[in-house]
Amino acid sequence: MSDILDGLGAAALFGALGVVLLVLGIGLVDLLTPGKLSRQIWIERNRNAALLLSSALLGIGGIVFTSIWTTYDTLGKGLASTAVYGLLGLVLMALAFVVVDVLTPGKLGALLVEEEPHPAVWVTCSCNLSVAAVVAASIA
Repeated sequence: MSDILDGLGAAALFGALGVVLLVLGIGLVDLLTPGKLSRQIWIERNRNAALLLSSALLGIGGIVFTSIWTTYDTLGKGLASTAVYGLLGLVLMALAFVVVDVLTPGKLGALLVEEEPHPAVWVTCSCNLSVAAVVAASIA
């Protein structure tokens, strides 16, 4: 029975850490794009903003999953590893956003909040998922 309780405790801690990293991801995307992200998605129903946020959340989820899957034997070390790799993923996704913005015409953030679908959103989402895949692969 103690194994089950230990497992539940670890799952709760990893789950809480995952939620914190996802919230940080939302905040980061909100910071990188003009306007209020929650308004863009839930009120204005902006598909560009929703797609960008979704790719960031999927990327962070993939990193957290991989980190938990390959976790260390001790809970503390596993939580620390998950936090560090998750934060690294967020930083690298933000860096990729800035690099794409610098290398392409116009302001990427402004394009992502346009009402009409924009191909730049797909490129940015691919960057998010690619960066997350690289970070996840480096964990194993």
